[in-house]
Amino acid sequence: MFDSKKTKNELVEWIKNYFNENATPATKAIIGISGGKDSSVVAALCAEALGKERVLGVRMPQGVQHDIDVSRELCKFLDIPNVEINIKNTVNELYTEIEKASLELNDIAVFNTPARVRMTVLYAVSGVVGGRVANTCNLSEDWVGYATKYGDGAGDFSPLSHLTVAEVKAIGRELGLPSMFVDKTPIDGLCGKTDEDNLGFTYEVLDRYIREGICEDEKIKEKIDRMYKMNLHKLNPMPAFKMS
Repeated sequence: MFDSKKTKNELVEWIKNYFNENATPATKAIIGISGGKDSSVVAALCAEALGKERVLGVRMPQGVQHDIDVSRELCKFLDIPNVEINIKNTVNELYTEIEKASLELNDIAVFNTPARVRMTVLYAVSGVVGGRVANTCNLSEDWVGYATKYGDGAGDFSPLSHLTVAEVKAIGRELGLPSMFVDKTPIDGLCGKTDEDNLGFTYEVLDRYIREGICEDEKIKEKIDRMYKMNLHKLNPMPAFKMS
């Protein structure tokens, strides 16, 4: 049985220890704020662990973002310092330069590039203010590769990477976050589909398979296993040749 209170307290101590060992007393936690459960929970954990003045939320819409108000409301609710940096022009300029090089953009490039630009922004901000970038991925998304390598899959410390979606939500409620942040339906921001629509199964099914090894639909089980195997390269350290 998952103990959300115990785990929340352990996470807070883990973040404190990370910053004590890898930062100065002035170092800030830099967090990309989407308004969804993962970034909301990480921001709330860091605020409790470090104090709200040592957390900097960074909103990074790509042009007009229909749900940007949720991100703003989270920063207001947590009372954390925050900035907004629009990545639209940067992404479009990059696409233009790629096309000038006679390379044709495809869905893979269009889907992953904004995530990598956002991570570049976070590290730029981190360099300006002196910070450590928080990874906000969870175990369920990582399991099936629903993260961009060197994009949202990057970071300096990762509080949630061993917690399933259900467990992250439980931590959010333990932190006292309103439902609008904990239960916000994740949408990819490109085609308007939810994460679960794109995956072809629910996080509830995935979480149960991860924790209990049970998936009653054999086709979904095979799909999850296939996705896990195909995307291990995102989780494993980069292979490096060693001299014999």
